[in-house]
Parts: sequence; C-alpha cells; structure tokens
Amino acid sequence: MTKAMGLISGGLDSILAAKVILEQGIEVVGVSFVTPFFGSQGAVRAAQSLSIPLHILDITEIHLEMLRRPKHGYGSNMNPCIDCHCLMLREAGRVMDTEGGDFLFTGEVLGQRPMSQNKGSLHVVERESGYEGRVLRPLSAKLLPETLPEQSGKVDRERLLSIQGRSRKRQMELAERYHIKAYLTPAGGCLLTDPGFSRRLADLFHHQDDVQIRDLELLKIGRHLRFSPAVKVIVGRHAQDNEGIVRLVAPGDDLLKVEAFPGPLCLIPNGGSMDDIKKAASICVRYSDAPVDEMVSVLWSRNGAEKRISVRSCPPSLPAELMI
Repeated sequence: MTKAMGLISGGLDSILAAKVILEQGIEVVGVSFVTPFFGSQGAVRAAQSLSIPLHILDITEIHLEMLRRPKHGYGSNMNPCIDCHCLMLREAGRVMDTEGGDFLFTGEVLGQRPMSQNKGSLHVVERESGYEGRVLRPLSAKLLPETLPEQSGKVDRERLLSIQGRSRKRQMELAERYHIKAYLTPAGGCLLTDPGFSRRLADLFHHQDDVQIRDLELLKIGRHLRFSPAVKVIVGRHAQDNEGIVRLVAPGDDLLKVEAFPGPLCLIPNGGSMDDIKKAASICVRYSDAPVDEMVSVLWSRNGAEKRISVRSCPPSLPAELMI
C-alpha cells in the first residue's frame, strides 16, 4: 500500500491536502512540529478528525539556529517561511525514510503567499529539503510539475486539484463538502508572523548572542522595555503575565513589586545595576494603583533576598520611550 507523510499544521489547507490523499486510498501519516514559536495542538486535533497517526517532532534547536540567519531571509516579520519549510520537509523526510513512506505532501497553495508559495520558492523548498520529486502539493498539483509518485502511478494526478491565489473560496467550498468545522486560521499558530513578538525577538537577537528557551518564553509575556544593550525590563500587564513571570524567574534576576498597592511584577532578567533597579521600580509604580506623586515602597528581591526601596512614579512618557 502506498504511504504518504503529510505536514499537518491544523490549518484548513493541510487538512484538505490530507483529505485529497486519503480519498485515493493512500495511507497517510501526519508530521507536526514544536518550537517556542508554534505548537502542535491544532495538528493533534486535525489528526484525530482525520483518523491518522501523528508524529510530533521538537525541532527547537535546529530551528533556532536557522532563525538567526535564514538563507532566504524573512517575510514581513521574523518568519523565515522558505527556510522553515525546507527544514520541516527535511525532518519529515527522515521520518518517511525510517517508516518506509513513498512521498511527502503539504497543504501549500500556489500563489497564496507571494514570497514563499510562488513556483520558484516551492521548487527551492523541494530541492533544498533533499526530497526533490517526492514532495506533492495536492491542492495545487495540476499547476505544478508532475512528481515521482504521480509518474509511477502511486497517485492519480487527475484527482488532484488546481487551486491558486490568495482567495479562500475554493478551500471553504471543500471544507463544507468534507464537513470540516474546526481549524487554525492561516499562519495563526506561528508567533513569528506577529509584528509585536517579532520586534521583541529581533531586539533579543540584536543584544544577546546566547539565547535560551527561557528568553524566548519571556518574549510572550508583558511589556518589554530596553534600558541598555545589556538590560531589559519586563512589566506584567495582568495577573496571567505576573504568574508567567513568577514561573520563569531565575537566579540572578531582579524581581520588583509595589508593596501596598495592586500592580504588576517587574522582572530584570539577569539583574541590573542599582540605577536600573530604581528606574524599574519607578515604572512598576507607574503601572500600579499607587499614588503617582508620593514616595512608594517597592519590594525588590534577588536570589531569595528581599529589600525595600522607596521611589516615586516615573514620568508617564518614560515607558513609551523605552518600549520595544
């Protein structure tokens, strides 16, 4: 029996691609990926709805290495889509080789994204993945060169599709036909397409060579203020952010909280100077319910030791000037 490995994101296009392949009586195995920028929850739900097995691969280390210097550059934000697709197909191909699969497939649609899904980019991704000729795009296959599984008769080309462009009309019609109700929005699961997150990531890469998983997780929390090349402050916006800061605090960090009034936690990863701490404390006061024109007590802790410092609220313009 013919066996295909499909890149399943949980988005509608990848679900439809799997449906088209399954309709030909081909065994389908899904492959999904995990990094700090995207997860596999949508893929898990999609695989369950498709009744197919799913391999979940954590590619954080190699993805982060690629992300710093993508060969083909970034999209509109920090999304290196061409290099990312190359990497994912390469890793899915390793699974295919181990399991004895016949070809790979994706939900890519010709012309849907100008940079990463034109004919040239699709060919580059296929070639650089190391599986040229064995990568099928079922939704646009009739508009693309014939692949090896089509040439060998393992896939019926006439039953593949010819979707192209940015309109989602044809996909929505197919979703109705297949009774597909739940799926991720296009690129909705990838933080690298988010402008705010991308600014923070670019700032982190610019100021820090050794980036750890915690640094990436902190990018998802609170307001980020850059004091200097070596010092950044993270200010919680709500209770959930404060909980995240507590969860991610590490030895050597400075943690600040207004003592007698509700307000945010402020974190200085890896600590700062006394001037940095006082400035962060004044920002902590600004975002709290404390009076803006009085000296306020702020609790400062580092490595389990806690002290009190008294500061006034900073000027309202300061956080905006420092915001990443």
